[in-house]
Amino acid sequence: MHIVKPQVKDIGDFEVRRLLPAPEQRMVGPFIFWDHFGPVTLPAGRGMDVRPHPHVGLATVTYLFEGEIMHRDSLGKVQAIRPGAVNWMTAGRGIVHSERTDEAKRAQDNPLHGLQIWLALPLEHEDTDPEFHHYPEGSLPQFEHDGCQFVLIAGRWAQWTSPVKTFSPLVYAETQLAAGQSFCLPRLFAERAVYLAQGRLEIDGAPVETHQMAVFDAGEEPVLRATAPARLAIFGGENLGRRHLWWNFVASSRERIRAAAEAWGNGGFDRVPGDDEFIPLPKDLPWKT
Repeated sequence: MHIVKPQVKDIGDFEVRRLLPAPEQRMVGPFIFWDHFGPVTLPAGRGMDVRPHPHVGLATVTYLFEGEIMHRDSLGKVQAIRPGAVNWMTAGRGIVHSERTDEAKRAQDNPLHGLQIWLALPLEHEDTDPEFHHYPEGSLPQFEHDGCQFVLIAGRWAQWTSPVKTFSPLVYAETQLAAGQSFCLPRLFAERAVYLAQGRLEIDGAPVETHQMAVFDAGEEPVLRATAPARLAIFGGENLGRRHLWWNFVASSRERIRAAAEAWGNGGFDRVPGDDEFIPLPKDLPWKT
């Protein structure tokens, strides 16, 4: 086991903790990007405003602990996500989306807390048609393992399978533990990790701090024990091979990322209906330095 510590990123209205990619851990199975935002309260008159921006070669997964985000994309999908639901957006050959606080809610304070994850797509799906799917609260399997209750966000765990459409074998689950509760993490996949979103944890007797990620070796079956009330995510999957990540693009080749960047810079992506703003292409193009 080794520990990944968060990098704190300021995105304007609040800070996020980024665990993947990290210098010492680029991916865990297909999981290539891991952001934890909040808990934060956005004051009345303000809100979350992630302007339209593009993606290729990946799937985004949004899962909230608290609050609400309004998703809009270039397919014309408009969907509010709330705690216990999943927004899964497959970029494939290209999609554009925005994430905002709904206008009707901006007159009040708005709490916000959750995880946003990117998963790399297998080679045969890198250029698949873009899709968006919403899975409402109550549609995700809940199960018991070692006396602890889990929610299966995506993928499979033993005999349980999430309805969320995925493109490669993986697991993504969450649990809330009372102080003193423990469980043994089975060898679900060769690549597995745990992220401690809240609380305190010991893994095989070694302490893990809040907002740290523990990445396990293939043969480990660690025992996780909450030393205070804790909320954690468990995830992993099959290794998909090397991927390149730049800005909002993931691809198996730098050429694919360059093509996507040039397309965005030249207006080659579809726009988000009803949301005319956009995030411009960064100026620090890596192939021009």
